[in-house]
Amino acid sequence: MFRNIMVPIDGSALSRKAVKKAVALAKLTGAKITGFHVAPAYKFNVYADYIPPNFVMPKDFEVRVRKIAEKHLEVVKKEAAAAGVKAQSFFVTSDFPADAIVRAVKKHGCDLVVMASHGRSGLSKLIIGSETQKVLANTSTPVLVMR
Repeated sequence: MFRNIMVPIDGSALSRKAVKKAVALAKLTGAKITGFHVAPAYKFNVYADYIPPNFVMPKDFEVRVRKIAEKHLEVVKKEAAAAGVKAQSFFVTSDFPADAIVRAVKKHGCDLVVMASHGRSGLSKLIIGSETQKVLANTSTPVLVMR
């Protein structure tokens, strides 16, 4: 049925629930899990001759991002290991998480995406948008949405 299930994780309780469901599904179908995290891209915020007090050098930013991504992806690895499911994990930096997820689905040959959704509606959905909704709109790969 499924061979490679992607589960994007952002560290939230909802995404951890999606990890549990994705691993359970992978165990049932004999699939492997691909954990995926999208970290924000580096922003160079120096203006002419002003350097903000919270300025972070690119190398320091990279170290922080890697540390946080590994922490989130460790959740996927541990859950998969406990269930006896093969797992791999990746992260990228991007200001457009949904686009990064869609590209990663293709790149890693995933045939299902299991994602969490906050279930926003009304004005908050319009203003904030939904990364899950954007993934649904931009991929032909099946997406299982967890609430």
